Amino acid sequence: MTSRELVIKTLNHESVPRVPRDLWLPTEGSIHAEELAEINIRYPSDLVQPEISPPHVKKPAKHDKSGDFTDAWGCVWRAATPDATPELKSSPLAEAGRSAAFQPPADLLDRARFAKVNKSCQATHRFVLAWSEVRPFDRLRALRGPEAALVDLARGSKDTRALLATLHETACKELELWAATDVDGVMFRDDWGASDGLLVAAEMWREIFRPLYRDYCDILHAKDKFVFFRSAGNILDISGDLVKLGIDAIHWQLHLMDVERLAKRYRGRVTFWGGMDPHLLHTPGSPEQFRDSVLAVRRALDFGGGGVIAQCQWDPGVRVQTIASLFEQWLAPLPMRA
Repeated sequence: MTSRELVIKTLNHESVPRVPRDLWLPTEGSIHAEELAEINIRYPSDLVQPEISPPHVKKPAKHDKSGDFTDAWGCVWRAATPDATPELKSSPLAEAGRSAAFQPPADLLDRARFAKVNKSCQATHRFVLAWSEVRPFDRLRALRGPEAALVDLARGSKDTRALLATLHETACKELELWAATDVDGVMFRDDWGASDGLLVAAEMWREIFRPLYRDYCDILHAKDKFVFFRSAGNILDISGDLVKLGIDAIHWQLHLMDVERLAKRYRGRVTFWGGMDPHLLHTPGSPEQFRDSVLAVRRALDFGGGGVIAQCQWDPGVRVQTIASLFEQWLAPLPMRA
């Protein structure tokens, strides 16, 4: 069975010999080559991304020690180190009234960006998952500023609704381009949650954003692509909506929610695409504590009938032994259960 077949069976909730693996890597060069080679031999990832050119980004000059860079949308970010998560420094539409003239990146929908996608799909036996640029809520907050965007949504600002419509139109066009390629699945995302719940009222999400997500799912499913979704934070209040929309795999931050409750509600209806507590990988606790944490999630989700992908993000500073231990736990025999 190829990796592609394994992942597809998992997404279709069919019996599988093992849980698929999905390893996310940091910036090139952050992991020692020999350690990466070791993991790739022992625990190769079953999912890969296709080859595609990113939208144009204005990177800092070599002498600029601040780490500031401007993304393709005109937002300025600052990263203290190459591997640090960038923080928003300034928003191009922070001033009221500027959004009317906004235009998405000119090269985002350039077909030339997708020229190598099909060739990279044909060159692998693994499941090819495209990470799209589609993230309407996140994009709105970056363009307007996080606080201003939330206020605009609460007040029903016509300018912000028009901006969101522009973002949605662009998102649909990008997903149509992906749907016309040979990729197996496409991911879109939005970070909806904090540690204790949603950043917006669930009713607002259902009114404004659920119809957008429905369009995304319809576009991709019409071309037989699997739909993946990723969000940070506790999104329990909209999880049922996401499942009903037909999203095939969701990346939850499971450590912020009751994993057993989620499993009881949604196992068999959606694939759990990782979501382990990333802090566990950095914690120098005992091997037994780490093993038990991983197995607690696995016992709630892994019944041998698909519906779960063992995803792991390999951050700089995490030991290769820790990554290996995590994947080992997903291969260890589990007691039989009803």
